[in-house]
Amino acid sequence: MGLGRGGNVHGTPDVESGLPVDFKSILMQTPVKEKGSSERKEDIQRKRESDSIKRAIKEYYRTTKLLENYAIINYTGFFKIIKKFNKNFLSNKGKFKEAFEKVVCCEGQEAEALGDRMEMLFAKWFCGRNVLDARVQILPKRGDTLEMDWTQLRLGFHLGMCAILALWVCWDCIWGLVRDGKSSIGARTAFPVFRACGGLLLIHWFWGFSVVMWSRYRINYIFLFDFDPRTVRTPIMIFDDAVSETLVYLVLMLLYYKAGAHDIPEIFAVTPGIFPFILVLYTLKKLLFPWRMRAPLWRSIRDVVSTPLTSPIFFHSFVADWFTSMVKVFQDMLWATCFVLSGDFLLSEDEDQTRHAWEHRFWYKNVVIPLICLAPLWFRFNQSLRRYVDTGKRWPNLANAFKYALSQTVTLFGAFHPLYLYYQDKPSRKESGFGVDLFQVLWMGLFVSSSLYSYFWDVYMDWGLGRPKMKFLGPRLMYPKRMHYYGVIFIDLFLRFMWVMTLVPPQSGASFVLPSYLTVITMSLELLRRTLWGLFRLENEHRHSTDNYRKVDFVPLHFSTGHAHQYKQKDSVGWSVLGEVTLVNLGVILVMVVSVVAAQRAAHQNDVV
Repeated sequence: MGLGRGGNVHGTPDVESGLPVDFKSILMQTPVKEKGSSERKEDIQRKRESDSIKRAIKEYYRTTKLLENYAIINYTGFFKIIKKFNKNFLSNKGKFKEAFEKVVCCEGQEAEALGDRMEMLFAKWFCGRNVLDARVQILPKRGDTLEMDWTQLRLGFHLGMCAILALWVCWDCIWGLVRDGKSSIGARTAFPVFRACGGLLLIHWFWGFSVVMWSRYRINYIFLFDFDPRTVRTPIMIFDDAVSETLVYLVLMLLYYKAGAHDIPEIFAVTPGIFPFILVLYTLKKLLFPWRMRAPLWRSIRDVVSTPLTSPIFFHSFVADWFTSMVKVFQDMLWATCFVLSGDFLLSEDEDQTRHAWEHRFWYKNVVIPLICLAPLWFRFNQSLRRYVDTGKRWPNLANAFKYALSQTVTLFGAFHPLYLYYQDKPSRKESGFGVDLFQVLWMGLFVSSSLYSYFWDVYMDWGLGRPKMKFLGPRLMYPKRMHYYGVIFIDLFLRFMWVMTLVPPQSGASFVLPSYLTVITMSLELLRRTLWGLFRLENEHRHSTDNYRKVDFVPLHFSTGHAHQYKQKDSVGWSVLGEVTLVNLGVILVMVVSVVAAQRAAHQNDVV
C-alpha cells in the first residue's frame, strides 16, 4: 500500500503530505464527548481506519528497513569482490569503480530516504511532529507490539496437559499389566481404532517437525510443492492443532480404558465402544474441515489415485511415497470403518458372543486387505510409468517403476497364505540337497533384494548422497552437520527392512508377524523413517531438481518473516486463552472429585464384601 505521491489510493492527494484528502480528514477528526449513536459509530469507524493507516505505515517502514539492510549487504559483498579483483588483476584495477559507486544498490540511500520520509509522516500525523517518539513507535519490536504472544502460551499450556495425560495413560497401562498379567489397552477389542487415529495424529506431528526443519534451513517447500502461500500454516499453528488433537485422543483413550475396567461410576457408565466411535467422528471432522485448508490435499489425493490418467507433479509423488509408508494405517482405518458401520461399538466387551464376524470374511481377508497393501505401490508404479511417457526418459523412471514392481511381488507372496508356509506344512515338500525349503529361500531372496534396492534408491537417487568423491555425501549440502547425513543413511538401512515387513498383511499365517499391540511400534518407526526421507528428499530436489518437474532448475530460498499473520489476530484472543485455562482447571477439579468419590465407594464395597 503506497501512501506517498505515487501511492495507488482513492481521493485527491494533499500537496504537502501526499496523503489523500479523505484519509487526512480521518486523522484530523477529534471526537466529541456527547454524541448520538450514529456519530459514535462514525467515530469508531474513523478510529479503526486510523489504526489501519498506522499499521500500514509501520509495515511500509519496516519493509524499507529490510530493503535498506539488503542493499547494504549487497553493497558490502560487491565491495569485497571488487577489492579482491583489484588485488589479483592489477592491470584492470579501478575498472568497475564507476559502475560500483553509481549503480550497485547506491549503499541503500534510496531506501534510507524513503524510511526517513515515513518517519516524518508518522511524526506529523500521530506524534505531534516529534520524530523521536515516532521512531520509538514505528521501529520493529520483539513480539510486534503485541502485549503477549497468546498463541505460544496456549501451545505450552496444551503441551503440559498432554504430558500429564500421557503419563496417566501409560501408568494405567503398566499398572493393568502388572495387576492382571495382561495388556490393558493393546489387547482390547477397539485398539485398532486408536492405532489408526494415532497413526494419523503422528503424521500431523511429523509434518510440523518437517516444516520447522525446511523453514529453518531455507528449503523452499512452498515453492517445490506448489502450495498457495495464503493457505500455508506456520509451524506454531500446526503444532497448536496437533496438540489439541492429541488432548482429545488421550482423553478418549483414557475414558475407554476406565470404562472397560469398570472404574467409572455407574451413573456415568456407558458402553466402552462409544469412545472409539467419538474418536472416529472427531478424526473425520479434522480430515475434512476447515475445507478451505483441506481441499488442496484431497484434490492431490484424487490425482494420485487417478494416476496414470493425470500427469503427476512433485507433490503428487511425495504423497504417493507417503502412502507406501501408511499401509498399516490404512489397514486400521478399514478396521475402524467396519467396526463403526457394523454397530459393534454398541456391544459390551464383557458379553460372550461372536463379534467382528466381518474380520474373518473372504472379502475382507482375501480381497480388501491385500488391495490396501498393493494400492500405494500400484499408484507409485503408475506415476513412474506416466513420468516416462511425459519425459521420454527411461532413466530413472523405468528403474523406479521396477523398484515398486519388486515390492509388489513381495506383498503378493505374503498376501494369499504365503506359499513357503503352505509347503512347509506338507510332509512331501520339495527340498534342496541341503534341506532348505525352496519357496522360503525364494521369498527371502525377494525380501532382501527389494529392501536393498529401495535403500540404494533412497540414498543415491532420492537424497543425492553416497558419492565416493564427496565422502559418500553429496554437493552443496543445506543441513549444517555431516554426522546427521551419515546417521540417517545408517538408520535407513534397518528401517527399510522393517518397511517391507509392513507389506505383509495381518492374519496371513506368517510366523514372523508381530502381535497386534506391537505393530504400533513398527508403524511408528516407518512413519519416522518416511519423515526423515522427506527432509532429505526435499533438500535434494531444492538443490538439483532431480526429476525435472519444473522447467526452471532455479529454486529460490525460503524466507518467512513470521509476523505478518499476527496483525489479523483478534483483540480478544488473550481472554479466550484465559477462559480456556479456567475451564480446564474447573474440569480437572471435577475429575478429581469424581475420582475420590469413586475410590471411596469402591473401598466401601470391598469392606462390605
